[in-house]
Amino acid sequence: MKPRYDFSGQTVFVSGGTSGINLGIAEAFVQAGARVAVMSRNPERVAAAQAQLARHGGAVMGLTGDVREPERVQQVLAEVHAAWGAIDVLVSGAAGNFLARALDLSPKGFKAVVDIDLMGTFHVLRAAHPFLRQPGASIINISAPQSYNPAPMQVHACAAKAGVDQVMRVLAMEWGADGIRVNSIVPGPVEGTTGLAKLASDQARAGMARRVPLGRLGRVQDIAAMALFLGSPDASYITGALIPVDGGISLLGARNHALDEEGAT
Repeated sequence: MKPRYDFSGQTVFVSGGTSGINLGIAEAFVQAGARVAVMSRNPERVAAAQAQLARHGGAVMGLTGDVREPERVQQVLAEVHAAWGAIDVLVSGAAGNFLARALDLSPKGFKAVVDIDLMGTFHVLRAAHPFLRQPGASIINISAPQSYNPAPMQVHACAAKAGVDQVMRVLAMEWGADGIRVNSIVPGPVEGTTGLAKLASDQARAGMARRVPLGRLGRVQDIAAMALFLGSPDASYITGALIPVDGGISLLGARNHALDEEGAT
């Protein structure tokens, strides 16, 4: 079956693209004909992701880099640009999270999440600017509902993701004149991901699925489909947008998170 979108001849870069949602996005772009480079700090995961993506054919590159190290991020992006030219789609997806009440959370723990999620996003986007296609590039941040719905035991992630989305909005304003679009996808609970397994028990996940207005947890393909759309000409007039892909669960607001913490169904 021919993919709906054709990214042949285009270059896509995915930070954190070696697992879960981000790897699924990278895979979707490879299947749509793009040259795809993924970056992660774990060499073994980079090698495994590159092998998985290469099975679809086409040009694939795996690079080791930590979003908390701006100099290395710039080196990686320069390597991709030198090999394939201007980057058409950049997906910033590196993230970290864990559960902890605010009174139990050390300054170091708070900083760890902010450094990966917020600072890491800024490092990737700031370093990427000279390597992006201008006009025409699409930047896609992978955000989280914690950016606008407070969640108990996640003050660090809430603060970091709120910052990520404000970075997105400001850059959409500043870089619009360069023909660069900047948007954020907000995934809901996505089955089979490490993040959901780490943050919600089996009971909580079952309850979540029942509360989603569309009646199911998300799939990686749901998020990848939105990324393909945002990277395509069909989205050429969309920038500065925060787009939930969550089956409607965000309509429940902060109350949904409180129910999760209590283990209610």
